[in-house]
Amino acid sequence: MKAALEAIQEKARQALEGAKSLAELDDLRVRYLGKKGELTAILKQMGGLSAEERPVIGQLANSVRTCIEGLIAQRGKALKQGALTQRLATETIDVTMPGKAQRLGYKHPLSIVLDEIKEIFLGMGFDSAEGPEVETEYYNFEALNIPQNHPARDTQDTFYISDKIVLRSQTSPMQVRIMEKQKPPIRVIVPGRVYRSDTVDATHSPLFHQIEGLVIDKGVTMADLKGTLEVFAKLLYGQDVQVRFRPHHFQFTEPSAEMDAMCFSCQGAGCRLCKGEGWIEILGCGMVHPKVLQGCGIDPDVYSGFAFGMGLERMVMRRFGIEDLRLFFENDLRFLGQFA
Repeated sequence: MKAALEAIQEKARQALEGAKSLAELDDLRVRYLGKKGELTAILKQMGGLSAEERPVIGQLANSVRTCIEGLIAQRGKALKQGALTQRLATETIDVTMPGKAQRLGYKHPLSIVLDEIKEIFLGMGFDSAEGPEVETEYYNFEALNIPQNHPARDTQDTFYISDKIVLRSQTSPMQVRIMEKQKPPIRVIVPGRVYRSDTVDATHSPLFHQIEGLVIDKGVTMADLKGTLEVFAKLLYGQDVQVRFRPHHFQFTEPSAEMDAMCFSCQGAGCRLCKGEGWIEILGCGMVHPKVLQGCGIDPDVYSGFAFGMGLERMVMRRFGIEDLRLFFENDLRFLGQFA
């Protein structure tokens, strides 16, 4: 049995030194030290030894096991180091090679024109402000001189969160909020999202963007309003743009008007986009109603002012010749990529 143990040790040493991989090394470990391994098979025969021989053979068997385990650990360390060296050699990085170019994002057409509009009005001396999209019924309607029975307050036109809370249907509530906090002179624009219960088509959406404008000072007239908006239109669309003002009615302005731009698609001849009229409405405007001024603590006998509100989507459609508003919200990269 002593000779058999020494033979196992020598055979294991030669086999382990020749192991080429960690998998082969593990197979050899099982072969010699496993529950059914060669060393275990020898140890099972110790029951037939005499009491004098058993301790000697047991000590030798432990020595052989310790030797084989040491050889396995040594060879395993060498194989792991070799694998690491080989991996590092195959994964060499050339730091002088150029990196992969990252695809950069670009502005949405709504953002492009919004930034242009902001620059135009900032150049005229306007400030820019933002307001809440979830608004109280007071600021969205009552403070703007819109009575309780007005059609705009119907649930078919406005999204109600509760009896007194709505998703703002216009950016006009910021007129009141600004006039409550700031005394004249006031010159400000308010861009933001608004919500109305509209049917989706080429020129309407339940979610869209507006830009509110407000000017309050002494001696402000309708001529100031008309001149400001005409200059704005020429700076945005070019000096050859044609606009017109039509009498209209808004509860919070008096007198009121709508400004149209000639349809870019048919040049005034009439088409699907302009519904055969040849003109597209781009904003509403008017002189701030005296009741609105009084409600904000501003004396209408001393101060006057004008307000306007434009739909950003329609401004962008006119700016780039886009015929369907729905394209702004569909995230079609074929469309958006044209503005890179």
